[in-house]
Amino acid sequence: MESRLRIADNAVHPLLLMFPLGLLSIAFIFDVATMAGAPRMLATLAFWNIVAGLAGGVLAISVATIDIMAASPGRAARAGTLGVLLDLWVLIVFAVIALIRLRTPDRGTDPGLLPVEVIGLAAAGISTWFGGRLGPRRPPGSAARWSG
Repeated sequence: MESRLRIADNAVHPLLLMFPLGLLSIAFIFDVATMAGAPRMLATLAFWNIVAGLAGGVLAISVATIDIMAASPGRAARAGTLGVLLDLWVLIVFAVIALIRLRTPDRGTDPGLLPVEVIGLAAAGISTWFGGRLGPRRPPGSAARWSG
């Protein structure tokens, strides 16, 4: 499925998708560090990473939805819809985690939320892999090269 929204001949959706993936992954690393005895400030940083990741994820899903609506009906559009639904599920999981964390004074986590974060990150990884399979296929060596 070819993306309609492009910047400098690059699809916008994959560019926007990396930001929330990185933020949600760093939030998980901060939570693991907090559980291992790091300062509680990392738990607060993890919470705000989740909030920023949710905002970036909503933007990425909005762009993907525009791409899907502009695509011609068929296998690629159905697969793109499935990818967006999986991304939406990941955002819902992390939104629930953020809402649960609002109940604590330092926005920290507890050991019960770590497996939920792992499941959410695994689903995000699967969705990202799945979305990468939908991109245009180019023969090896046809990528643009920097000219010096």
